Amino acid sequence: MAIWDFLSGQFIDVIHWTDDTRNTMVWRFERHGHEIKYGAKLTVREGQAAVFVHEGQLADVFMPGLYLLETNNMPVMTTLQHWDHGFRSPFKSEIYFVATTRFTDLKWGTKNPVMLRDPEFGPTRLRAFGTYAIRVTDPGRFLQEIVGTDGEFTSDEITFQIRNIIVQEVSRVLAASGIPVLDMAANTADLGKLVATEVAGTLAEYGLTMPELYIENVSLPPAVEQALDKRTSMGLVGDLGRYTQFSAAEAMTRAAENPGAAGGGLGAGLGAGMGLAMGAQAARQGPWGAAPAAATPPPPPVEHVWHLAEGGETRGPYSKADLGRMASAGEMTRQTYVWTAGQDGWKRAEDVDELAQLFTVLPPPPPGA
Repeated sequence: MAIWDFLSGQFIDVIHWTDDTRNTMVWRFERHGHEIKYGAKLTVREGQAAVFVHEGQLADVFMPGLYLLETNNMPVMTTLQHWDHGFRSPFKSEIYFVATTRFTDLKWGTKNPVMLRDPEFGPTRLRAFGTYAIRVTDPGRFLQEIVGTDGEFTSDEITFQIRNIIVQEVSRVLAASGIPVLDMAANTADLGKLVATEVAGTLAEYGLTMPELYIENVSLPPAVEQALDKRTSMGLVGDLGRYTQFSAAEAMTRAAENPGAAGGGLGAGLGAGMGLAMGAQAARQGPWGAAPAAATPPPPPVEHVWHLAEGGETRGPYSKADLGRMASAGEMTRQTYVWTAGQDGWKRAEDVDELAQLFTVLPPPPPGA
């Protein structure tokens, strides 16, 4: 092998990365013991970033573009500069490609119910789940804080930590929202944006952002859902009496359709008895199936009250019973002027038919009076 062929084998001319796994976030460019050639071409495609690590320290970050690695301060060393090491340079430069596209359809959910005070139901437990997306916005920080020296880092390795952060914020936001459980379905979009905002500060420390978070469902415990379903069913049933009649009619129909089944005779007899009872009830209720309304007594008559006029002054009002006692005591005479609502002006008591009878039960004046 010619010496130049050997030397050319020590160099890498093109550095690039293509990926179709859809879940790889960071991939280390493997050199297989070769150094990077001075003047090599670095290709960084859209949705990628290249991070150079030299001697264990982050050296530079390259965004999408085509780069020619020939700057003297680049952390790239070749074996030609270190003949005494036999083409084995002690200076190592590693290149990590970081995907900066969105990683979508990542799942989150509350492992345990969230305790809160509902305005309508009181203390309540809720569960929630949904999806979210993340994106690397600071490749250098992401490499330092999360990836480290991992040669191939996937989204599965960080979703567990992010899920814990989301659940913590979801629990706090739901408990502090004050939104009734029955109205949360109409507010999931706003709640999702609020949770994403609260999570953003923690993710920024990892070099990540959360472009979107969705709350797909907020559910109650099974026992509470069953009680709520019963309450809803009662509202749909409405008239319990009519619902009972309808259920009995359905039972009779099923018994009639299966006369030979086991217990058919008993079912038929029971259905006939129920039918007679329903018929009697329908007869009592009338032709339209509605129970006749009980006779309502007429309103009591309105009692007149009276006013008296004596010496230019009025007294009253007095009831007819009061006037009867006054007539017996001599406090009101036939000549006393009286008035009541609806009467045309003042009249003498003896001229009012209703009051004239009060004086007929009195004895006439004695002779010579």
